[in-house]
This record gives sequence, C-alpha cells and structure tokens, in this order.
Amino acid sequence: MPDSRVQNLRQRILVPLTIALIAASLGTLAGFTLGRFISLRRAGGRLNLYAAHILNEAETSAAESRSILADMNASPYPFCSDAEITYIRQLIFKSIYLKDGGRMRDGMIGCSAGLGRLNNTKVTAGPDFTREDGTRVYRNLAPFQIAGQTVISVQLGDSFIVYSPYNVRGLDSPPMRYTVTDLNSLSQHAVRIIGGIPEAQGAILTKPGQQRIGNMLYSTRCSTRYGSCMTAYISVPDALGTNRSEIILCSASGGLAGAILGVFCAGIYRRNRSMVQQLRRAISKEKLRVVYQPIVSLATEQIVGAEALVRWTNEAGIPIGPDVFVKIAEERGFVGSITRLVLRRILEDFAPTMRSNPSFRVSINVSASDLADPAFPSLLHMSLSEVGIRAQSLAIEITETSTARYKVARETILQLRKMGHSVHIDDFGTGYSSLSYLHDLSVDAIKIDKSFTQAVGTDSVILAILPQILAMADALNLDVIVEGVETALQARYFADSPRAILAQGWRFGRPMFAEAFHRLLAERASASQLLLPAGDQSQDIANEHGNRHPNEAAPPAERELAEGFSYQ
Repeated sequence: MPDSRVQNLRQRILVPLTIALIAASLGTLAGFTLGRFISLRRAGGRLNLYAAHILNEAETSAAESRSILADMNASPYPFCSDAEITYIRQLIFKSIYLKDGGRMRDGMIGCSAGLGRLNNTKVTAGPDFTREDGTRVYRNLAPFQIAGQTVISVQLGDSFIVYSPYNVRGLDSPPMRYTVTDLNSLSQHAVRIIGGIPEAQGAILTKPGQQRIGNMLYSTRCSTRYGSCMTAYISVPDALGTNRSEIILCSASGGLAGAILGVFCAGIYRRNRSMVQQLRRAISKEKLRVVYQPIVSLATEQIVGAEALVRWTNEAGIPIGPDVFVKIAEERGFVGSITRLVLRRILEDFAPTMRSNPSFRVSINVSASDLADPAFPSLLHMSLSEVGIRAQSLAIEITETSTARYKVARETILQLRKMGHSVHIDDFGTGYSSLSYLHDLSVDAIKIDKSFTQAVGTDSVILAILPQILAMADALNLDVIVEGVETALQARYFADSPRAILAQGWRFGRPMFAEAFHRLLAERASASQLLLPAGDQSQDIANEHGNRHPNEAAPPAERELAEGFSYQ
C-alpha cells in the first residue's frame, strides 16, 4: 500500500480513535472526581445529622438526670434512711436513662437505689472533671463499674446518678463513630466522656462546625444548655466506600459523556478535514460560484455598481457559508486562491461593462491574509492591465476585523489607493470603529452594517448610533454605502440624508449571476426603473432564491443565505 494511502488511513482511523479515547479518559476522570466530591459532601451531611442525633439524646438524658438529682437533693427523709432509699428507688426506676442513683457525702457513698445502704463506702478516686455549675462527673465510679463498659456518674450536691451504659449502644452507627467531650472548669481542658478516641483533638471537639483533618471528616455539635459537645467522625475511605456505587456511576457517566463528546469531536475533525479537501478541489476545479448584488444611488435610483459574493455547495449538495469555508481557507493558508478565483470571475463577467462605463464599479472582498500578502497589489495591477480595466473600476472591501494587524493593513491600503482603487470598510460598526482609526487607515468609504439598517422603524437603541456614524463619515469626507435595505421605510430614512448615500439590499435586487445582472442593467437603462419587476430574473435565480418578488422582505434565514454570502 502506498505511503500516502497508509498515512491517510491512519488519519481517518487512528486520529479520531485517539480523540475519542482521550475524551473518554478525561470524562471518566472528571466523573470520578465529581463522584468523589459528591460522596464526601453527602458523608459530611450524614455526619452532621449523626452529631445532631447524639446531641439530642445527650440533652434529653441530661435533662432527666438533672431533674432527678434536684428531686433527690430535695428529699424530705433522713440521709440514707429506709424511707429515703425507697424514695430514691421510685425516682430511679421510673427513669429511662439511669441505672442507679443514691446519696454521697464527704467522699463517702451512703446508699443507692440498686445496692441499698452501703455503710459509707469510700470513693476511691475524685471526679474526672467538674463543670462550671458544680456538677462532678465520674467515669466508672466504684462500685457501679461494669467490665468492658464505660459507666458515667454525675454528682450534684449530696446526690448522684449513674447512667445505664446500655443506652449508649443505640447511638452506634458504623462506619461513623462519635465522641462526647466536656470542658473541665478547673483545668479548662477538653475531657472525653464517652465514645471513641478520634485522631484530632482540641478545638475540633469543642467548637461547632465541620472540618476535614488528614484522612478524617469531623462534624461537631455543642449543647447550649449543658456545655457538652458531640463529635461524629468517619475516615475518608469509609465515607467513599459507603457511596462506591455513586462514584462508579459518576465515573461511568463521565466516561460515556466523554466518549460521546470525543466521537462528536472526531466527527468534526473528520468533517473539517473532508471539508478542507473538498474546498481545495472546488477551488482547483473552479466550482465556487460568484454572484453579484446591485449597489444603487438613493438620489438617482440608478445601479452604480455591484458587490461580488462567493458561494460554495459541497460535494454532498449542502451550501456552506463563507463564514465557514473562508475561515477554513484562512486557517489552512490558501484563502488567496479564493481571492484570485473571484477576481478572475469578476473580470470575465464585467470587463466589457467596466470598460464601457467607467463610473460602474465592482467591489471585491479581501481577507486579512490578502492584505498581509506583499504580492497582492501586484496581482491586482497585472490582472486589470491584461483586460484593459482601470483600477478605479474595482473597489476593495475589507472588514474592520481584517485590519487588526493595523500597520500591515494601513500600508497595503495606502498602496491600493495610490494605484487608484477605492477602499471600503465593510460591516462598519461591528469592529473597531473610531474616528482616529478611520482617519489613520485612509479609506474611501464605509459600508454600514445591516444590523443598523434593520433598526430603522424600531425602538432599538442601535438606531441612535446611525446619526453619529453619518456624522463621522461627513467629518472624514467618506462615502457611505448602506447594507441590508429591504423596506421603503429604510430606503427613505437614508434617502432623506443631506448627503449622497449608496445602498444595497433585497429592495433593490438580490444576489444574482452575471447573466441576470446584465439583463437587469439593460432593463433599467431602457425603462429607467429602480425596482426590479417580479419574474424578470433568470430561472437560475428563481431556483436559487424561490419565487418571492425581489422587493419583498425576506425571512431572516433566507436573508442570511442571500446577503450573508460575502467573502468574509
């Protein structure tokens, strides 16, 4: 197989496949990242709810224990008498969260509801911490400790209660864990009451909020009534593990979306390559068509010139707009071939007319690449000289955006004007318009963009700019050509201007082939009519544009098709 065919096969298969695979990989990575982010956010939400649940349980149990302690301290019976023990038992046995309770004085336990009278059993260790309200908290107070369990006791005054460790089991919710922390009023240090021992310590356990530290997520809630804080926490791997299916779904969705986008991009890549090749063939075989739109004088209602517009229908029979194929040609560096083709067609179609009528002028659109080409002025001079046409008969139209390379554009414009060409700024008002800009470029005329014309007769704020544009043209002594004139109202608006204005648009004639244009010129010359009667154009033009009367305004889509096929 020839090397060129092998290379072409690789470009047709390997490049699109590579694009699709890269897009799918990036989509999978993006989906995985998004899924991971969502999973961690949801894990944080669950931690927050878990911490709130623990806080609610803690506050409920604390409220019950405080109430019972108050009742025990208000006992009407003698200290640890049989009557008081009975009284305490009635309080403890009706509670939900308490295992036991009793009386304690001077470090000695006198009695409890569960164990009865203890004959002043000595408390072997002091409280683990003391709260600001004076309550003392003990972990595993003897003789109430249970092997393998953490038993919390709280003393207030001469009374104490013992929490049931079995109530804590209902708080477990693996893989999430929790810890309950309080602040020792004597040392001002955080003290763990119950729960696990998290890696993080300090402020994260004693201040409300959510935080990630290392590989752990934390959510802390604090009681405004009792001072305790509840922290729920989970490791990042565990948090992601609980949402593994969601991460897989996001990754798969991202990969699928990336693959679809990749296939789409690969299709565009192949389409563009195919379009480039088709466009090159169309240029080499001169399959691009050139049509001409009349330019009239609003003062005399006579046709004074034409704008050459290029069109292309690809090999599939689909019309491709100049905004697409000219841009491709510019990017690939062969837009000059289109310019030369259009120039040849103009000279073939209008050389006799331009020789016999020196005032008749045809406009050709040129690109930024043409302006940057040092051989372009010489090409124009040689082409016109060969057919005996003066430079004044060919106007050069450039868009404002094509003059972005200001220095090169200005030098080329000066050279073209010195040769005798009239230089026009096309689509004026859509680019870099300013008084100094136009003055420095030294152009001859501006073509007001059709977006301004279409504002006539409407409430559009754009309409307020038109008088300023006309004043700018007066100040610089520039000719004015108005694009996109479709209605009598629009024509009258500019015809009423004190200065002479040229115009083009569907009101005065659609873009047409050279044969139809010459017939139109002959009819206007004989009948001295401004408007083209219905049915007077060639069958080719009817096939191109439909059977609408040329003076009738076109739908927006069709206007774009007909008038938008400028070089740019």
